Amino acid sequence: MTPRLIIAPIQKAPKRMNIRLALVLILLACGVLDTPRPHTVSAEEPTNSPASTLQHVKAAGAERSIYRTAVPQTKPGETPTADLETFRSRIEPALKKACYECHGPDTAEADIRIDTLNPDLLHGEDVSWWLEVSSAVGNGEMPPEDAAQLTDEERQQIVEWLSAEIQTASQVRRAQHDHSSFRRMTRYEYNYALQDLLGLELDFAKDLPPDPISPDGFQNSSETLQITGKQYAEYLATNRRALDRATVSGQRPQVLYWGVSAQAASADQFAELETKDSMSDDQRQASQAQAAQPSAARQNRQRRGRRGRDGPRRKPAVYQNTETGQTVPVTWSYAGAVHAWSPVTSRPPVPDASQFIAVLPARQRMVIELGNQLPDKGIMRVRVRASRVAAAQDADTQDAASQDSRDQAAAPQLALEFGWQGDKDQKAAYRISQRNVVIEASAAEPQFYQWDIPLSEIHPRNPVRKREKLGVTDRTNPSEYIRLFNASTDSSADIQFDYVEVSAPVYDQWPPQSHAAIFIDSPNRDDEQAYAREIVSRFMRRAWRREVTETEVQLQLELFNRMRPVCKDFEQAMAETLAAVLSSPRFLYLVPAPGSPDKTQPTRHDFQLATRLAMFLWCSIPDDELLDLAAAGQLNRADVLARQTQRMLADPRHQRFSKHFVRQWLNMAPLEFVTIDRDTYPQFDDALMEAMQHEPVALFEQMLQHDHSVVDFLHADYAVVNERLAEHYGLSGVRGNEFRKVSLKPEDNRGGLLTQAGLLAMNSDGTDSHPLKRGIWLLESILNDPPPPPPPAVPEIDVADPEIMKLTLKQRMEDHRSQPACYSCHMKIDPWGVAFENFDALGNWRTRSQGKAIDASSLLYDEHELNGVDGVKRYLLANRQDQFVRGIVHKLTTYALGRPLTFGDRADVEQIAAELRQNGDGLQTLIQQVVASDLFQNTSHPSPDGQLHPDEGNDED
Repeated sequence: MTPRLIIAPIQKAPKRMNIRLALVLILLACGVLDTPRPHTVSAEEPTNSPASTLQHVKAAGAERSIYRTAVPQTKPGETPTADLETFRSRIEPALKKACYECHGPDTAEADIRIDTLNPDLLHGEDVSWWLEVSSAVGNGEMPPEDAAQLTDEERQQIVEWLSAEIQTASQVRRAQHDHSSFRRMTRYEYNYALQDLLGLELDFAKDLPPDPISPDGFQNSSETLQITGKQYAEYLATNRRALDRATVSGQRPQVLYWGVSAQAASADQFAELETKDSMSDDQRQASQAQAAQPSAARQNRQRRGRRGRDGPRRKPAVYQNTETGQTVPVTWSYAGAVHAWSPVTSRPPVPDASQFIAVLPARQRMVIELGNQLPDKGIMRVRVRASRVAAAQDADTQDAASQDSRDQAAAPQLALEFGWQGDKDQKAAYRISQRNVVIEASAAEPQFYQWDIPLSEIHPRNPVRKREKLGVTDRTNPSEYIRLFNASTDSSADIQFDYVEVSAPVYDQWPPQSHAAIFIDSPNRDDEQAYAREIVSRFMRRAWRREVTETEVQLQLELFNRMRPVCKDFEQAMAETLAAVLSSPRFLYLVPAPGSPDKTQPTRHDFQLATRLAMFLWCSIPDDELLDLAAAGQLNRADVLARQTQRMLADPRHQRFSKHFVRQWLNMAPLEFVTIDRDTYPQFDDALMEAMQHEPVALFEQMLQHDHSVVDFLHADYAVVNERLAEHYGLSGVRGNEFRKVSLKPEDNRGGLLTQAGLLAMNSDGTDSHPLKRGIWLLESILNDPPPPPPPAVPEIDVADPEIMKLTLKQRMEDHRSQPACYSCHMKIDPWGVAFENFDALGNWRTRSQGKAIDASSLLYDEHELNGVDGVKRYLLANRQDQFVRGIVHKLTTYALGRPLTFGDRADVEQIAAELRQNGDGLQTLIQQVVASDLFQNTSHPSPDGQLHPDEGNDED
C-alpha cells in the first residue's frame, strides 16, 4: 500500500515524516465521524453509459446498497466481545498480503504500520485508524494498482468484519459515555417560542446577537450555545417588550382610515390638462414653451422614468383616463407634505370602479403619503384594488396564438414599502411586505389585494413625526408614506389600480387574542390573588414545558405582590411577573424537570421528550396536546410518539424545521452575502435572489410531504420552482409566486440540489464560477466528508502572469495543483468543482466561457472520469448512495439532538441508515426513525447541583 491511501489523524503524524507525505496524509484526512460506511466499487457500474438514464443508475445504485443487509446488533443482556478469531484467520492474512509490504515491520512508509494496529476495536485505542482502513478498502482506494491486489472475496471479508466490529464498538462506547444536549435556545427558537406562547407572529429576537455556528455547521449545538451577562440583560429587555406587545390596557383605540382613489389623486393634473386644452393658440404655445423647460425636480423625475439602476428606458408611472386615453405623470414631493392625505375616523365607502386608474410599470414605485398620524402599535391594513394591465388588441394584427402568448405572460408582482423623508438629507425607505403579491386579476374584474403589517415591526420611523407640525414648509417634514412597488422584471408586466385603502390600528377583536390568551376568562377575575395564581401557573406550564410546583408558583406570586403597588393596574403588574418567568433559565435553557433523569419516571422523561420533539420539528415549545400526553405518561409509547410526529409534520409550524435545517445543513449563509455583478448579469433581481434562497427548502418540503427518497437530493426528474425561477431556468408554463413541482427533461440540466441556482451562486465569486468553493461544498454538505484546511503559506495563482491568464480556468487549476504543497488537497477537491463548470456564477447553463469552449471533465483520485455535472450525478448515484444516505442521517440526527455526534453514536446512526435504506429512503420515514431511535429518546441533560444560572456553561454529567 502507498501512504497516500491510509489517512492518518493529524495528531498521529510523526515529526520525522516526509513533508510531502505528511501533507498528503493531513490534507486527505477525514474526521472519524465523517468517514463513510464502506462500499465496494464495481468496475461494471454503468455510471457513464449513455443508454442508462440517471433514474436507472439511481435504481441500480440502491439495489447494490450494503445496507440491504441488516446491521448487526448486540442482543439485550449479551456482553459484546471482539471477534479476534475471524481477524486472525481471515482478515490478517489478507492485510498481510496486500498491505504489510509498505506498512509492515520491514517498511513503514510515512511511519504507518498496519501490522501493529490493535484488532480489538471494542477496547483498543486504534479505532480511528481502523475507520480509515475501512474507508480506503471499501471505497477501492487501496491497495494501489502497483501493489498486491485483494480478491473480491478478501475485500468483502475485510469490509464486513470491520463494519461489524465498528458497529459493536460504537454500541459499547455509547453505553459507557453519556452526552449532553443541555443548551440555551437559539435565537430563532427563542423567537418562535415567544410567538407560540404569546400568539403573535412578530420578530421578537431581531435585536439579539446572532448565534455561533458549530463545526458541524449547525446553530443549535450544545457546544456553542452559552449565554453571557450582557446577553441575559438583552433577553430581559426583549421579554418585557414582548409582553408589552402582547397585552393592552384601556379602551379600544380609534381606527384611522385613508381612502385614496386614482381619480382624486390625479384630479388637479387632469384639470390642468383640460385647462391647457381650452387655451387659445397663443396661450397654448406659451404654455408649451414653458413646459419645454421643466424645473430641476421635474427633470430628475423624468430622467428617473426613462433610465434607472434596474435597466435603461423604464416607463414612468402615470394616471390614465381610460375613456379618453389621456395620461398625466405620477408626481410626488416631500416638501411641505403637500401630497399627504388626511385620515378620517369612519371607514369611507369603497367607490365604484372608475375610468381613472394609476398604471404602474415594472420596477416603478408610487407613493401614497399618510401624514404623521400612523400609530405605534396594532396592525396597518393596506388594501389595493388592482389588476393586470390589459394588452392592447388589434384584430388586424393579433391572432389567437399571440393572444394565448399574452395570457401565458408572467403575472406582475406587487410589493409594499414604507418610508419617510424629512428633508433632502433625512430619509428612509424599505420593504415591509414579506412576500410579493401576484396580481392575477384581469382588468375587467379587478380584485382587492391586502397586506396586514404590524406597526411595531416597522423601523425606523420618522423621528420627528410626534414633534413637528405637518405642513410647515420651513421645517422638516414629519410625514410618512407607503409605496407600491411593481417588483416584476418583464417590461410588459404593468399593474393598474384605482383605489387604495389604509386603516390603522386594526384589531380584529378587543382585547386582542394575544391579551385574551393570557388574561383568560375566569370566575376568579374579581379576586386578584386567585386570578394571578391561575394566570401564572398556566403560563409557567407552557413556558417551562412541564408541570410546575406549588413552591415555584408561589415565588412568582411574591414577585407579583411586590410589583402590584408600583404598577398602574393589574395587567401591568402581571406583565412584569410573566416577563420574569420568561427570563428564567427554565425557559431560556432546555433543562430537565426536577427528579430522576431515567425512564423509571416516565412523566419526567415524557416532558423532556416533548420539548426535544417540539424543538426538533417546530423549533419551539410543545403545545398543550404534547404537554397533556407527557403529563399522562403516554408520549413515550411508540405508537403515540409516531402519531404525534406525523401530526407535527402536518402542522404549518413544521416549515420552520424545513427552513432552518436545510439552510444549516447546506451552509446557505454565503448566499445572503454574495454580490452578483449586475453588469455581467443584468437579469438578476431581488425576486430571483428570493426564489433562489427558497428553492432548496421548497424541494425539501415537497420530498417531506410526499415521503420521496432522500436520494432525490442527488438527482430528481422534477424541480420545485416558482414563476421567477422557472423563467431563469427556461421552464415554461409556471405562473405565480408559489412554488410547485414541475417535470424536467434531461436537456434541462436540472434536478436535485446540485444544479440549483442559489447553491451554485453562493459558491461563486459573483462574476464567474468558483470550482474550489463548489468542490468543497459538495464534500462538506453532500458527502459529509469535508477536506482539511489548507496548510499555511500556500502559493496563490498569479493572475498578473500573462502566461497564466492565457490558460482556461481548468488549466490554471491544473497548473496550481502541480505544486507539491497544493497537490494533495486539490486532487480531492478540484475534480468535483471542475465538473460544475457548465454553470456560471448565477447558475445558468453554458457551453462557452470567455470565448472558449468549456471542458467540464475531470478525473477523481481513483482515475474515474467525471464528465460534467451529469457525470457527478452518475458517479454518486452508482457509487456513493450509501455514503450520502449515512451523511444526511448524520446531519439530521446532529440537528435533532442539538449536539455533536461522537463515535459512541455511530452504531445508532448506522442502524437508522440501514432501516432507512431497507424502507425506501423516504424523507418523512427518516424523520420518524430518528424520533423513534434510542439515540433521540435517551439523550440526557445535566442537572448541575439543581442550580441553574444564565451564565452556566455546557456542563456534562
